[in-house]
Amino acid sequence: MSASGTSPSIARRRRVTSTALVSAGTVLLASVAVAGALPAGAAAAGCAVDHTVSSQWPGGFGANVIITNLGDPLTSWTLTWTYSAGQTVTQAWNTALTQSGPAVTAKNVSHNGAIPTNGTTSFGFNGSWAGSNPAPTNFALNGVACTGGTAPTTPPPSTTPPPSGPADITVDSATRYQTIDGFGAATPIWGGTWSAAETQTLVGMGANQLGLSIVRTGISPVSGEWPTQVNALKTAKSYGSGVKILGSPWTAPAAWKTNNSRTNGGKLKTDYYDDYANHLNSYVQYMRSQGVTVDVTSVQNEPDWHPNYDSMDWSGSELRNFVRDQGTKVQNTKLMVAEAVNLNYNYTDPTLNDTSARNNIGYIGGHLYGTEESGRLKPYSLADQHNKPVWMTEWNLHEADGSGSNIWGNPSNQAVWNETLDDIMRTVHRSMESNWSAYIWWYGKRYYSFIGDGEAAYGTTAGAPLKRGYAFSQYAKYVRPGYQRVALTKSSNASPLEVTAYQGGGKITLVILNRSASAIDNAVIQAPQNVTRAEHYLTSQNANAASQPTSVNGGQVSVNIGARSISTVVFTL
Repeated sequence: MSASGTSPSIARRRRVTSTALVSAGTVLLASVAVAGALPAGAAAAGCAVDHTVSSQWPGGFGANVIITNLGDPLTSWTLTWTYSAGQTVTQAWNTALTQSGPAVTAKNVSHNGAIPTNGTTSFGFNGSWAGSNPAPTNFALNGVACTGGTAPTTPPPSTTPPPSGPADITVDSATRYQTIDGFGAATPIWGGTWSAAETQTLVGMGANQLGLSIVRTGISPVSGEWPTQVNALKTAKSYGSGVKILGSPWTAPAAWKTNNSRTNGGKLKTDYYDDYANHLNSYVQYMRSQGVTVDVTSVQNEPDWHPNYDSMDWSGSELRNFVRDQGTKVQNTKLMVAEAVNLNYNYTDPTLNDTSARNNIGYIGGHLYGTEESGRLKPYSLADQHNKPVWMTEWNLHEADGSGSNIWGNPSNQAVWNETLDDIMRTVHRSMESNWSAYIWWYGKRYYSFIGDGEAAYGTTAGAPLKRGYAFSQYAKYVRPGYQRVALTKSSNASPLEVTAYQGGGKITLVILNRSASAIDNAVIQAPQNVTRAEHYLTSQNANAASQPTSVNGGQVSVNIGARSISTVVFTL
């Protein structure tokens, strides 16, 4: 992966933000954690509104707003508030805004009126101020004051009939496959880090948090740069549940390499193998001293890719020799070999075939670039034979923006959703079916990733969950470390569905991709024993991890699987 985030197989296309200028005196300011109301007749009332001032200058400011619906689904919305210091909105996007004196009214536009339960929508604006710019506090959603919680309510009746008859999906927990280590993403590799709030959004298990259980971070060749990520990694470990840290080096110090450079590949000189082992060990011990356990330490990121940024060249035999002769020097962690670009077995077979080298590693790693095309998106039999879990440690795809227009800030954009479902989530499913134990995306914070980075050209809000993050959370949040994948069978009615099932923690979890254009209503899932509770969450083009109704009858559960969606069904046994 390049310093700018470009993979060996993906060319980036930049886009220009398309911003709608609202008439003078229209727009909004946004805010704080908030609860709001639903239209008349709705069973519940509640929401959260997050406001971020993206920039401020003398006399002006820019802001972004995220509304999260914690109540029943909305088909349209109006958010109101009053300014207390004479602020005036001058420009807005993704909302229709009017201002009368201090009173501001923000309404949905055509593409963001529907907000399902636990779903979000967002908009942004610019404004002017003089003297001070306090955030308003008197928000109301659809006419009901926002109070920071939800009104007590009786859940709506299930729309699915009690399950009965032949099952569409039958779980066989007696047949077990790989143990799951987790799902994750990388911190910035070259400069920058995640804030505490961003880290919590990525690893947290609460509403509108994504539940990542692996954080990948870079091991700089310069030890003075190691402190940069400490706070984010400490937050991930303390706030998340069972979070693992993977440290990946892009290069050794330049003086230890044959090309005397951090960039353009170059090999590690053999007489510096011990220095490099000590370097990796020093990183692990430094992080331990800061309260961060580095669970897995890679020997090299992409040993087969030699770009004009940090990189280092290895052959498979050289990697074997290093871990065989120096591996025990890297302590309090487990070593990984070798994160080749497309899981090229030539870089891992030599280590797996050498008893001494194999005993010094804990994991096999590889990237997804070209792996499917090379026929290696499948079980790695040699790794399985020697009980070495396979981790997919990097992939980055964002070709949906090829037309050049701004699409990433629109939570219901079809091109973004199609790429997310058909490419990214499909490969997560395929990786799980391949008995791989982990799937790690590239940067967790990026306009095309899990939370936005706030780049104006792409329209995302810094730190706010994106559609891709909600989709990934359907695995990450509910398939937890230590769960085992188990077998299942499908009826002809369920043949369009791509399904994997997992058991652990007293639960059975199914992740269901329906990439077809047809919904499957009243799909019956048969568990191997009685179910005491069933939960169903769905992400689609217009829903973000939204709770769905279920019906339970003994060991059978009935759910509605939406078209073009990813669902997670969790049984408590």
